[in-house]
Amino acid sequence: MLKALIQPVTIFEQNACILYCDETNKCAIVDPGGDIELLLKISKEHNLIPEKILLTHGHIDHAGGAAELAEILGIEIHGPNIEDKFLLDSLQNQGEMFGLPSRNCYPNKWFEEGDKIKIGKETLEVYFCPGHTPGHIIFYSRINKLAIVGDVLFNGSIGRTDLPGGNFDQLINSVKNKLWPLGNDIKFIPGHGPSSTFEEEKKSNPFVSESALKKT
Repeated sequence: MLKALIQPVTIFEQNACILYCDETNKCAIVDPGGDIELLLKISKEHNLIPEKILLTHGHIDHAGGAAELAEILGIEIHGPNIEDKFLLDSLQNQGEMFGLPSRNCYPNKWFEEGDKIKIGKETLEVYFCPGHTPGHIIFYSRINKLAIVGDVLFNGSIGRTDLPGGNFDQLINSVKNKLWPLGNDIKFIPGHGPSSTFEEEKKSNPFVSESALKKT
């Protein structure tokens, strides 16, 4: 089974997520925006074996610690889509703006729609979900009915689209055409705030509920 350890990091309270295969203890660290000492401590306490770092998109609160963590652990960085390269190329500047020391990030692999990732004996599927950023992706475990959606969708809200490269219509389409078809019984871990299910958001989310989408 794929299990998740969620740890909010940095002043942005971003949900860094350690996904691990409970049969092999191999793990991937998703969106290590910072506080990497804490993420390393959690991994060690659970006797996990980090295999790779995964990024949903290129904002500093999600990617700010990736380069340093990859160097410490000797593992690769995978993701997001190459359309977010301009953000990862500017992480140091982003960090200076927010007082979060960071290094520019150069992923070993860019993801495309339909790519698959192995974590131990578990498999994640990649869906291209632009809107919050041009190269945003999400990770989906079909067997475990779990999605790690970054800043595409939140409990009761959606990601901002007023930042560089953001596009409101794209974001709505990503939720409507990529997330909702996965099914109602999908639990998701957002980039900020509490988890929820697609079923609940379809009912009550003011931006992408079924009733809200009928008005668009």
